[in-house]
Amino acid sequence: MSSTDLTTDDFADGDWPAPTVSWAAIAAGTVSAIAATLILMALGAGLGFAAASPWGDPGEHAGAFAVMTGVWIIITQWLASGLGGYITGRLRERWVGTHTHEVFFRDTAHGLVTWATATAIVAALTVWAGVGGGSAAAKAAAAELATAHLAYDADAIFRSPTGDSAALVVARNEARTILATAASDGQMSPVDRDYLIASASARAGIAPADAAVRVDAALAREQAAAVKAREAADTARKAASALGFFTALSMLIGAFIACVAAALGGRQRDEHV
Repeated sequence: MSSTDLTTDDFADGDWPAPTVSWAAIAAGTVSAIAATLILMALGAGLGFAAASPWGDPGEHAGAFAVMTGVWIIITQWLASGLGGYITGRLRERWVGTHTHEVFFRDTAHGLVTWATATAIVAALTVWAGVGGGSAAAKAAAAELATAHLAYDADAIFRSPTGDSAALVVARNEARTILATAASDGQMSPVDRDYLIASASARAGIAPADAAVRVDAALAREQAAAVKAREAADTARKAASALGFFTALSMLIGAFIACVAAALGGRQRDEHV
C-alpha cells in the first residue's frame, strides 16, 4: 500500500502521520544553535581568538591569529551545530508508517535546515553588530601611527633649541610631503634632498653636513617603515585568506554535524516513544 492510499482507518487514534517538516523542532534547534554560537563567540573573544592589538607591528602575529581564530570557528560550528541538530531530532514529531530510510533522510534534512537557518541569522547579526569592525579599527590605528611617525621625522629635520616652531610649520609640511613621496617611491630625488638639506641648514642653524645627516636618517626611517607596512599588509592578506578557508571548512563541518546529530536525536526519540 502506498502512502497515497492510506486513510484514517489505517491508523489508530492519534497516529495519523505527522507533517513532513517539523518547523517547531527546527525553530527550537535553531534558537539553541544561535545561543550556543553567541556563547562560544563571547568565550572566544575572552580567550583572545577574536581580537588583535593594532599596536606595534600590525602584521606581526596575523598568521597565528588567523589559525587560532579559524580553529575556534570550527569548534564553535561543531558544538553549536551538534546541539541544534540534536535538539531538532529529539523534538520533531514522530512519523508513523514511514520507512526507516525516509525517516533518516527527513532527520538529516531537518538538521541541515536548522544549521542553515541558524547560520544565516548569526551572519546577519554579525554584520548588523559590526563585529568585523575590529580589523578596520586596527587599520585606522596603524595609519594614525604612520602619520605620527612621519610628523616626528619631519620635525626632527628642523629641530633647534632656539627655533621658532610657528615659523617652521610650512617647512615641516613640505618635509612631510617629500618624505612620504620618497618612502613610497623607494628613493628621494637629488633635487628634493638638496632642498631639504638647504632648508634644514638655514632654519635650524646647522651646517649643511649636519643637515644632510638628519635628512638621510629621516629618509632611512621612513623607507624602513614603508617596507614594514608592505610586509604587514601582505601578512594580513595571507591571514585573511587562511581565515576565509577556515570559515568555509567550519561551515561544511557544521552542516555535516547538524545532519548527523539530528539523525541521532531522531533515532533516540523513536526508540523511547
